[in-house]
Amino acid sequence: MPFARLATATTPTCHIGLGLAAVGRPGYINLGRDEDLGADRSVETLRARTHELLDAAYFQGVRYFDVARSYGRSEEFLADWLAKNPGIDDVVVGSKWGYTYTADWTTDAEKHEVKDHSVQAYDRQRSESAEVLGDRLDLYQIHSVTPDSPALTDKELHARLAETAAQGTSIGFSTSGPAQADAIRAALAVTVDGEPLFRTVQSTYNALETSAAPALAEAHDAGLTVIVKEGMANGRLAEPHAPDALKAVAAETSLGCDAV
Repeated sequence: MPFARLATATTPTCHIGLGLAAVGRPGYINLGRDEDLGADRSVETLRARTHELLDAAYFQGVRYFDVARSYGRSEEFLADWLAKNPGIDDVVVGSKWGYTYTADWTTDAEKHEVKDHSVQAYDRQRSESAEVLGDRLDLYQIHSVTPDSPALTDKELHARLAETAAQGTSIGFSTSGPAQADAIRAALAVTVDGEPLFRTVQSTYNALETSAAPALAEAHDAGLTVIVKEGMANGRLAEPHAPDALKAVAAETSLGCDAV
């Protein structure tokens, strides 16, 4: 299990992750992107910005980096950074499959990504991720599982995922939507040859969205590593968009809204 290597990490922030969705492609759902990124969102500009963020995060002790096939060039940007820093061997790299990026590096595409949890999509995207990240890929997750996802019932897919796990890459899943708890509980029941398939679950959880909490606790009790995504609610809990109550606590404690 790749996260086991963080057990001996000495940085207090080693269990904080940096996701590259917002810088791996020019268009994303986070608030304040125009202010944060500006007008120039060329490939090379965002590659440089991504590397700056990775440098800063690693310096601050962050040791988990999260990408996906649908996050534009996020895998490529991360792989480039790892190649530039060959001495860095204490990070955990997670990626996801199940969505295909379709916006062609634009911000006004009709569709930015297309969901497909089929075996064929897995085979294609697993090959693509392996080509980019090579042996640095520690964790491969099904992207945004919902209760009706065929990924929960497709035995051929489960066997394929188990093969990948046997080769040393941990298998996990992420959830999204209003029925995250149902998806988590359904995924906990998935087994291959009597053994649980999934080692990690990544779900939305923040001060504005806590509905998955009981199911995440069950997943933790079952031995899965729980990864929290959208902890800042895509910017709604960060300045200047944070609720007044959060801003007040931040002011009283002389901390940023993110720290609170």
